[in-house]
Amino acid sequence: MGFVVRVLVNGVAIWLATVILPGLTVIGGDSTAGSVGVILLVALVFGIVNAIVKPVVALLSLPLYILTLGLFTLVVNALMLMLTAWITGQTSWGLRIDNFGTAVLGALIVSLVSFALSSMTSRD
Repeated sequence: MGFVVRVLVNGVAIWLATVILPGLTVIGGDSTAGSVGVILLVALVFGIVNAIVKPVVALLSLPLYILTLGLFTLVVNALMLMLTAWITGQTSWGLRIDNFGTAVLGALIVSLVSFALSSMTSRD
């Protein structure tokens, strides 16, 4: 159940980032239901990327985390968002990002919205 909620939270965060940033778009889905499905699929891919790739990248870039006092987290999150866009870019649907600056701003928005929604949905 927790994974489904996490995908929904990521989906809302990615959707909001695409609404705010013009360089971040989700393509695919002809109808509203199709667009929601594509956003949920992108959120699922993003969740899998964060679960598998992000811990390895975080471990390898630990000196940069320490050197920047944790600000490198934003760069790693942007790279995870760009990896998600690259993976879904191999299909006719998915996330499209114009440049790295858009990815950084998108990662910031996704992180903040995801944190806020996760704190609202926590059971503690």
